[in-house]
Amino acid sequence: MKYLCLIYDDEKKMAAMSKAEADAFMGQYFAFTDGIKKSGHYVGGEALHPVKAATTVRVRNGELVTFDGPFAETKEQLGGYYLIEATDLNEALQVAGRIPSAKTGSVEVRPIVVF
Repeated sequence: MKYLCLIYDDEKKMAAMSKAEADAFMGQYFAFTDGIKKSGHYVGGEALHPVKAATTVRVRNGELVTFDGPFAETKEQLGGYYLIEATDLNEALQVAGRIPSAKTGSVEVRPIVVF
């Protein structure tokens, strides 16, 4: 079964990291990604640009309306995702718990609907 792991972190905290801290944190991500590729859990994943690059789209009364930034102001921002393959939710949660941002922010795990 496929699961989407949505990674949330505080962009301000990430931006305040020293170069050495940021390099070490990204090194943890590279190692995690390599590990889940080798284990067969990896389906896909990407990092996202900061929320200042986001645009929210709504259609109201047939009119397209756009807003700069995310839909809601939150303490943590969506920074990326992994699409993983796991036998069940428990296994997906074990994989998600190894994502480096689970220690500094949060990771939301959601099963993918198959139509």
